[in-house]
Amino acid sequence: MLTNDLRYFVAMKRFLKRLLQGLHIYYPLHGFYRNIVDAQTKKKYRAAYKKYEGKGFICNFCNAQYKKFVPQYPDKNIEEAINKNAVIAGFGENVYCPNCLSKNRERLVLAVLQNDLNVTGKSILHFSPEKNLYNFLKDKARVTTVDIMPGLYRNIDKNIIKADATKLHFADNSFDMIIANHILEHIPEDVQAMKEMYRVLKPNGSAVLQVPYSEKLNVTIEEPFINDPKRQERLFGQRDHVRIYALKNYVKRLESAGFTVTVLSPQALHNYKKFAVQDSESVVIANK
Repeated sequence: MLTNDLRYFVAMKRFLKRLLQGLHIYYPLHGFYRNIVDAQTKKKYRAAYKKYEGKGFICNFCNAQYKKFVPQYPDKNIEEAINKNAVIAGFGENVYCPNCLSKNRERLVLAVLQNDLNVTGKSILHFSPEKNLYNFLKDKARVTTVDIMPGLYRNIDKNIIKADATKLHFADNSFDMIIANHILEHIPEDVQAMKEMYRVLKPNGSAVLQVPYSEKLNVTIEEPFINDPKRQERLFGQRDHVRIYALKNYVKRLESAGFTVTVLSPQALHNYKKFAVQDSESVVIANK
């Protein structure tokens, strides 16, 4: 139960956010704040992990080498959902590169793009762009970045476009490739978003569509239109997730949208373990 002081704090926080949004300075301030936090975090980890420099893992973004990377474990409020359902969500040992803060799920996608898919000269639709991945792509391909709340990503790409994944405003057959890394678990009408991705992808195009998933679950657990952050944390392991995918069901949903799906197993990705990727994570590639 909220105390009066806590209610006041929450109300003031909401008021200030609305005020800053009304003045059109909330997102620039947010981006500025994130850049400061990232810079301080890098400084801290570089100093703390200097003693671990050397052969072991190598970051495929910045080429830094460390005997171990920075771990990340689920907070208490989400660990039950993650552990009970055996969710492959990026937690564990060796998550963040101490030098550039790339995350294990970013490094895995990069390894696939560098070795299993060709991005050079391609037109790419990149949802909710990750900084390191976007910086890699922009020098090699024609990248269009999109998000439902683009202001959150203007510190990464100032030209990001506002877009609803379920109602994309791009023409049919517009892109050679789509990258949506941990996006679909946020979207209530996920199959509609998959259909839109299929529509705007060119024939023979590929989409890298990673999500948190479980191989323990037989069916996807979801409440698509839930709007209760605490319950979402408890059920799905994050306050803005609306489901945990069962891997087989996730593949079936992509196929129902028209895609031909290839799942690269952890065994097939064995050579990428040197990049400190999650040992048990598969990569889902959807082809048109």
